[in-house]
Amino acid sequence: MLLARAPPPPSVPSAASAPPRRKSILRPRCVPSPRTAVAMSGAAKAAPFLGGQNHKQVASVANPLVKHCVKLRLSVTYRRSCRRIVLVGLAPILEVCRFEFSAIENLLLLDGTELPEELYEFSGNVVYVSAAVMKKVSGMQSVDSTEAIAVIHMPKYFCDRDSHLGGAVLDELFSSAKRILVLDGIQDPGNLGTLIRSACAFRWDGVFLLPACCDPFNEKALRAARGASLQLPVVSGNWSDLRGLMAKYDLKMLAGHPERSGNGSERTHTLSKELSDSLISESVCLVLGSEGNGLSAETLQACELVNIPMEGTFESLNVSVAGGIFLFMLQTKRKKMAEL
Repeated sequence: MLLARAPPPPSVPSAASAPPRRKSILRPRCVPSPRTAVAMSGAAKAAPFLGGQNHKQVASVANPLVKHCVKLRLSVTYRRSCRRIVLVGLAPILEVCRFEFSAIENLLLLDGTELPEELYEFSGNVVYVSAAVMKKVSGMQSVDSTEAIAVIHMPKYFCDRDSHLGGAVLDELFSSAKRILVLDGIQDPGNLGTLIRSACAFRWDGVFLLPACCDPFNEKALRAARGASLQLPVVSGNWSDLRGLMAKYDLKMLAGHPERSGNGSERTHTLSKELSDSLISESVCLVLGSEGNGLSAETLQACELVNIPMEGTFESLNVSVAGGIFLFMLQTKRKKMAEL
């Protein structure tokens, strides 16, 4: 379905006679001001208006909404204080719509762009913006592949332990904790987003971010997570908070560790089917560190170390690749999958 001009009053000739168009998600139109009517793709009659959106037009980069969006994209502190996130690009926006349509507060569309069919039911603000505004908000030099940006509410599944919400929210998020992924100083947003996506794919219960991790709502992390960071409980805290979870849920603490690293100890295990099967009935917390700095001293002291056996000459894998292997092997459903 495509968005066209609003149907005119009865006294004006109807736009229903317009020739049918090929179905598309987003496509520029050669009209001066896109507004609020819906045209049926490949049909002659106009469809009723859906969603009841509030439509606006913004052409200046000095507009307060534009400044707000730019600050949300660039500042972690501002994002968390406002509890708002900026999503750049149609694909991540549509991924959000699949599971939490009401999360979108403002939808920015490039002027001359039609509303995609998937967003007809959206009831918030639709803001048509100039190319200059789209570049400013997205931080990109070209708008060729950026026709949509959304400002969305930060998910209720996210808890920042430095905020005043603290413990009550933490207890609600981890009311059941069979499998928790802990990231220790992961600073690369692509790796962090990919790990959250893998944790969601393998049905882990949540992700805990220790200090020095990048923000999960960084634009690159959001892109890599493909919507997973908006579905899975994510907590930003410290080792004191994590020890509280360890005690409450009797978590078995494991940490991914390169086999040939000098920080190994007698507590090092090799990842295997036998090890995975032995942990099926236990609550497990898996800690992964950054490739540059490795595991922190607190992690090495608190965890049993597990390595991935490798026959090649490399000592370690990219943390998101290694994490995917750990998350798959240690998932609670693995035993059932092996029986199929």
